[in-house]
Amino acid sequence: MGKKKQAKQLEKLKKKERKLQAKADEQRLERAAELEHFPAVGEARPKMKRGEFDAEMEKLQIELVKLQEWVKHTGAKICVVFEGRDAAGKGGVIKYITERVSPRVFRVVALPTPTEREKTQMYMQRYMPHFPAAGEVVLFDRSWYNRAGVERVMGFATSDQVTHFLAETPAFEWSMLESGIILIKYWLEVNMENQTKRFQERISDYRKVWKLSPMDLESHRRWYDYSRARDAMFEATDTDTSPWYVVDFNDQRRGRLNCITHLLSLIPYYEVSHEKVELPERNGPEGYTESKHPFRYAPQKY
Repeated sequence: MGKKKQAKQLEKLKKKERKLQAKADEQRLERAAELEHFPAVGEARPKMKRGEFDAEMEKLQIELVKLQEWVKHTGAKICVVFEGRDAAGKGGVIKYITERVSPRVFRVVALPTPTEREKTQMYMQRYMPHFPAAGEVVLFDRSWYNRAGVERVMGFATSDQVTHFLAETPAFEWSMLESGIILIKYWLEVNMENQTKRFQERISDYRKVWKLSPMDLESHRRWYDYSRARDAMFEATDTDTSPWYVVDFNDQRRGRLNCITHLLSLIPYYEVSHEKVELPERNGPEGYTESKHPFRYAPQKY
């Protein structure tokens, strides 16, 4: 194929991509506009039945796969931050986001307590290696906002360190946006009664006991200290360029659906076309005979 023909085909493909992206931008605006018809805060509603929840989640997970393919195709870089009080539901919504997508595209970052070396670094330094490269979506289960929350409340950071963090973070996040990262920040809101109920479940249900830490117990005691920390964080870092989105997670099923629906409304993805896949026929045995090796099968208890 000659160079002129190659260039012509390339330009044709680029034109098609521009049209698809323009349509995706329009669809994103339509999704966002549709959500404006629903109240941000409303009266408590009956608990959603499991079947209804699963049916709605299946639709959203299909859209998340479409988002994944768009991210891979376009080289988009997406960073989603999940913050909130202990037992708000961060791990649960992240689980549903990642359940049907590739871990090579969607990465979850939940950093442990900083090491002694990391404590001497520039504060943001331990988070930056985990930022997305082209074709990646990174989900932070807690993030650099630890400094504004748990570190402030528990005394792991000085007042000056917290003040400096709050003053510098908007500029830091602007630099992320300037580098091409789509940054989305969520605060999952839960009231006193539901947080207490979830902590009690962690105490009584052995499947959840690993979720309960001394820090959780302390966060339960220091409810109002965390309220003050949250309010100061919002005041300093809820900007027009990098806003906080608050999701009501008192009803976890509705909260998960609302959060994922909103997330999808913020990103101008489109369905990437794929060539039709046909399963090839298997080769013949060509002399192969089944092994007589005494395989050690697991007992069939169920």
